[in-house]
Amino acid sequence: MPADNPFQSYQRSASAPASDAFTVTPSDGTDLATVARGLFVGGAGNVNVVTLGGTTVMFPGVAAGTILPCGVTRVLATDTTATNIVALV
Repeated sequence: MPADNPFQSYQRSASAPASDAFTVTPSDGTDLATVARGLFVGGAGNVNVVTLGGTTVMFPGVAAGTILPCGVTRVLATDTTATNIVALV
């Protein structure tokens, strides 16, 4: 039986928490299956992404356990050294 969802009738806003998540495999040639509203970084390092706006940006030295609140279409393999990245959607 699924959990009771008291928020089911509410419109989901852009500032609402993530409703789903999936593990990210960094790739220079493949976009995420779903645009992420943020990334959880489980293992410290650099995270190189393409934002929802189309900009490539490096987040250097991201600490383990950090949530990056940024719309992301791709996590690039090049220069990404962080591990255990999870997309929040």
